[in-house]
Amino acid sequence: MPDRRRVLLVTDLAYQAQGRRYCDEDIFLTSRLRDAFDIALCHPLDAASLMDAFDAVVVRNSGPVLHYQKQYDAFREQAAARGTLIYNPLSGRGDMAGKQYLLDLTAAGYPVIPTVDRPEDMDMLPEAGQYAVKPKAGADSIGLTFVPRNQLSDLAYGDVLVQPRVEFRYEVSFYYVDDAFQYALYAPDPERRWVLQPYEPTDADLTFARRFIDWNTLGHGIQRVDACRTQDGELLLVELEDLNPYLSLDLLSERTRNSFVESMTSSLHRFLDVRPHS
Repeated sequence: MPDRRRVLLVTDLAYQAQGRRYCDEDIFLTSRLRDAFDIALCHPLDAASLMDAFDAVVVRNSGPVLHYQKQYDAFREQAAARGTLIYNPLSGRGDMAGKQYLLDLTAAGYPVIPTVDRPEDMDMLPEAGQYAVKPKAGADSIGLTFVPRNQLSDLAYGDVLVQPRVEFRYEVSFYYVDDAFQYALYAPDPERRWVLQPYEPTDADLTFARRFIDWNTLGHGIQRVDACRTQDGELLLVELEDLNPYLSLDLLSERTRNSFVESMTSSLHRFLDVRPHS
């Protein structure tokens, strides 16, 4: 029997998220990944000191890193210096790297909620009843406020993003392992973001989502493309989550859940194969 690879799964089992139980998801995932790997769990604050004993570190439901930004930055620096395999790889261009991608995608003409961060760019935003103002380092709607257009000039620019408040029919999320689509879920009620149901995407939906997966160029890992369906029927990107996307595995059929676990296990094996056994 070949040696089993050692995986350190980073999670905050005590993190409280509205409408989601992070701990249940990671307990389930580790129970299944254990069939293929020797696996241990640790809190994100302990990852840097423990990771040398493992073949790879898998970052899962570790909570918003803004709560421990200094330690997270140190973890990234040490992982890069030691050549530690981190899954998702730290080269992601989405939320992992902050909110700059929303500005980049807006400038490049992608179907994204228009986003600016300078007062001189306000003319790029369509007219709206209100505008969403969010910290560039935000997560989980922390620091999100809404203001009318006549107050946009009063904002402290530099650390915030501004977007029109879009009236949408619903939000929908597309889940990928590596570059392979796995499943989609949506929230029929815009006021209840995390009351999700299975969603059957059209070919056009998948073409939309795939544009952002291709743009991110992340060779391995789990990504979630969050979008909203406007009143006109158009999909617009809300977030490209490539750090620690919650997966809502409890809402899936057993068949879909098993398929996801198989895809993640295969992805991890391929990821680990880039380095010989220690």
